[in-house]
Amino acid sequence: MEMSPQSILFETVPSILHEWGCARRLGQVMAAWTERRNVLIVTDAGLHKSGVLEPAKASLAAAGFRVAVFDEVVADPPESVVSRCVEFARGADVDVVVGLGGGSSMDIAKLAAVLIGSQQALSEMYGIGNVQGRRLPLVQIPTTAGTGSEVTNISIVSVNETNKMGVVAPQLYADRVLLDAELTVGLPRSHTAATGIDAMVHAIEAYTSKHKKNAISDALAREALRLLASNLIPACENGQDRRAREAMLLGATLAGQAFANAPVAAVHALAYPLGGHFHIPHGLSNALMLAPVLRFNAEAAGSQYSELADVVGAGGKGNVAEGAAAFIRFMDDLMDRSGAPRRLRDVDVPHSSLPALAADAMKQQRLLLNNPVVVTESDALRLYEQAY
Repeated sequence: MEMSPQSILFETVPSILHEWGCARRLGQVMAAWTERRNVLIVTDAGLHKSGVLEPAKASLAAAGFRVAVFDEVVADPPESVVSRCVEFARGADVDVVVGLGGGSSMDIAKLAAVLIGSQQALSEMYGIGNVQGRRLPLVQIPTTAGTGSEVTNISIVSVNETNKMGVVAPQLYADRVLLDAELTVGLPRSHTAATGIDAMVHAIEAYTSKHKKNAISDALAREALRLLASNLIPACENGQDRRAREAMLLGATLAGQAFANAPVAAVHALAYPLGGHFHIPHGLSNALMLAPVLRFNAEAAGSQYSELADVVGAGGKGNVAEGAAAFIRFMDDLMDRSGAPRRLRDVDVPHSSLPALAADAMKQQRLLLNNPVVVTESDALRLYEQAY
C-alpha cells in the first residue's frame, strides 16, 4: 500500500494487561477469552526448573486447561528448536500457545503458533509479509524488560552458526499480552542492565528510523525512554524495587510497540553478528554497539537526539549539536553506571574477528536501510573498532 508522507499505519496487539502478579491468574484470564483448553507453554529449561512457571501452570490447571511445556528454547534459537517445538506441540494436540520467558521463547512461540496448523515451511516465511494463513491463539508473557518481543510481529532465528534471519508478518502479533513485573524480580543485575539498555536501543532507533517513523511511534518511544532512563539504575541496584521493575517492563513494551512500526537500524545490524559468532546475548550485544552508532549518527539524527535529551533530562539546551552531545554523554554515563560490559574485548571478542563481523553486518540490509546514515562495510569495521 502506497502511503503519503502524512499517512500513518500503526499496528499492535489488541490487549495488554499490566498488573503485578497477573501470571498467577493466567487460567482465569485465558478462560474469559478462549474456549480452547489445550495449552502449550514455550519457555527455556532454566526458567522451567526455577519454578517460575508453577503459579501460572497451577492457575491454568484450576481453570480446566491441559498444559504441555516445551522448554528447549536457547539463546539465538536455531531452526531445529522451532522444528522440535512444532513436532512436540502437534503430538500434544495443543490449540493455544503461551510464550513465557525472554525474547527467544516468545519468538519461538510466535512461529510455533503459525506452523502447528500450517503446511508452509519455515524457510518460506523469512522476510517481510511471507507468512500464509492464520495461527493458533497466542499469549505472550515476558520475564525480562528488554526485547519487546511480546508486542512485535518479528521473530528471529539462527539459520546457521553465524547468521540470523527474521520473519516479519502481522500473524506474529499476539492476541493477549500479560505484563507481570513480579516475574522479573529474580533477574540478576547484569541481565537487568543489558535487557534494559536493549529496550532503550529500541526506543532510540524507532525514534530515528529513516522510513517509518511517525507520530504514534514517536510518542511511545519518548515515554518508553523516559521510563527506562529513570528506572534502569534503581532496578539494577535493588532488584526487589517493585516500582522500578514495573516501570522497566512497561517501558520495554512501549519501546517494542514503537519499533514494531518504526523499525530498528544499525545498532541491531551490528549486534546480530556478535550473537551469531560469539553467542553474546542480544541485549548485551546491542548495549555494546550503542555508543559508537550514536556518535556515527549524531549529525544526521542530531535534532532527534536533542529532543531525546529533553526527555531524559540530559541538559544541553543551547542548540541541536549541544543537545545531541548531551544525550550521547547521558547514555554513556547510564551504561557505565548500570554495570553492563562496555567493550567487545570485555566479552572475549577477538580483534581478528572484526572484519568478518563487518562483512556479516552488511547482510542485515533489512535493518541498515532504516539507519539515518548509510553504513558501508568499512564504516561497520570502524564502528566495531570503536566498540573494541
